[in-house]
Parts: sequence; structure tokens; C-alpha cells
Amino acid sequence: MPEKHLSCVLLADRHHGLTEGVRGLLETAFGTVVMVADEASLLEGASRLRPDVAVVDLSLAQDGGLEWLRAVHQRCPALKVIVLSVHDEETVRRAAMEAGADAVVLKRAIVTDLLPTVARVRGDQT
Repeated sequence: MPEKHLSCVLLADRHHGLTEGVRGLLETAFGTVVMVADEASLLEGASRLRPDVAVVDLSLAQDGGLEWLRAVHQRCPALKVIVLSVHDEETVRRAAMEAGADAVVLKRAIVTDLLPTVARVRGDQT
């Protein structure tokens, strides 16, 4: 778990119920948590806010593709992106990583894995 409050995280997920729970967890490590629910808002928020980290549902795009991930990195190359997924298959993780994700966290393990993953991708000492 990060020891200091980081400035801003962008949380993108179409599922409001899950987003609220994840937001509460991220608020323990970030000063500001900005929530968005679609690809366009993710891209605009990343460009405008320049968050430290983006935590994004793998299925954010309606078409299920990963172009949003490539677009985020084109706009904000230094942004660390953690992808949330219900899919436990190695091919899904590999596809997300190849598209530019810095890490993948399974939704069933958010409570135990998300904050340590945030610390790892940021290079924080824990």
C-alpha cells in the first residue's frame, strides 16, 4: 500500500456499483479520484487532468477493443494504466499488456491486489 497520498487517479468503468467500491479503496492512496464512465471521458480526462495513474475496466469500450488503451498512451505517454478485468486467461492479460497496460488486476482480487499494484507501477517503496 502506498505510504503517501498521490495527487490524482482517473477511474474509468461503466459499472457504477463496482466503481464506487474501487473509488473508496483508491481514496486511501490518492488525494483526488476522478471517475468517468466511457472512452471519450477517459481520453479527455487523461489529457486535461494528467493523473498519476488511470485504473480502467478492460471492457470500457463498447466494442470490447483495446484502442482506448493505445489512444491514452498517444495522448499521455507517461501515464501509468492499470487494467481491471474479470478474465483470468493469460491471453487477455497479454493482449492488455501488449496494448500498453502497465498492469492487470483481476476484479475478484481488487481488494488485495489493487493498491500494491498501484505502488509497483509507480515505483513506490512499500
